[in-house]
Amino acid sequence: MHWLTAVQRLREGREAGVLVTVADVRGHAPRDAGAKMVVAAARTWGSVGGGNLEETAVTRARAMLASYAAVPEQLTVGLSDKARTEHGRQCCGGEVTLLLEPLPVVPSVAVFGVGHVGLELARVLAGHDLDLHLVDSRADQLTDERLAVLAGSSARVEVHHAPVPELALGSVPRGTHVLVMTHDHAEDFALCDAALRCTHLGTIGLIGSAAKWARFRTGLAVEGHDERAIDRIRCPIGLPGLPGKEPAAIAVSVAAELLQVFAADRVRARG
Repeated sequence: MHWLTAVQRLREGREAGVLVTVADVRGHAPRDAGAKMVVAAARTWGSVGGGNLEETAVTRARAMLASYAAVPEQLTVGLSDKARTEHGRQCCGGEVTLLLEPLPVVPSVAVFGVGHVGLELARVLAGHDLDLHLVDSRADQLTDERLAVLAGSSARVEVHHAPVPELALGSVPRGTHVLVMTHDHAEDFALCDAALRCTHLGTIGLIGSAAKWARFRTGLAVEGHDERAIDRIRCPIGLPGLPGKEPAAIAVSVAAELLQVFAADRVRARG
């Protein structure tokens, strides 16, 4: 499998990895500069030369995975009978410098409702390395022309036209943070009800006023959700105290709150 395909599969499977690249070669070595290998917790793809060199790279890469390392590292390995490591010797006669780059599990966000606020929020989030799912029951909100503002973004954007939006909850990845902000309160309620019945989601946020949330709490209790489950939903969303009700202002507030959520996720992952 090509290393690019391996990286893509790790991202789609929400599995961390490390990209190992032969950055420099001095003297004789089994692979030239530029050779790459992808290392996951239980699998590898590609090769940087086999033998002691590769075993040393895999061991270090998996130690980086175990420690949730976020910063690239360089590793220099001598390939002579005098350069012994725990994996033995490799007598090519040269020296290889490897670059090990972490491939973390990126955040995943699903925005249900791509109206004025939803689109502004998508524009802000698209500047970050994450998986961004945009879901709307209205096809005219998801046209190429309207979403052209997201072209060239750092995020991987997936668009879902879903006449029954709550059905799209099953297609978003494990750990996805859900934001409910559709044009229809009935649609919002159906999404909140369905989201609480899902076990694979991250946080759930609902746009709206205190009065709207009070009505929703009552309705969700009628649907059989207990208080602990209902408390999974944040409403209102966004950082408290930030002024402005314009779509752009709300979007910045919600995005800032999400960045805090992402940071908390990383801390929890490290144990």
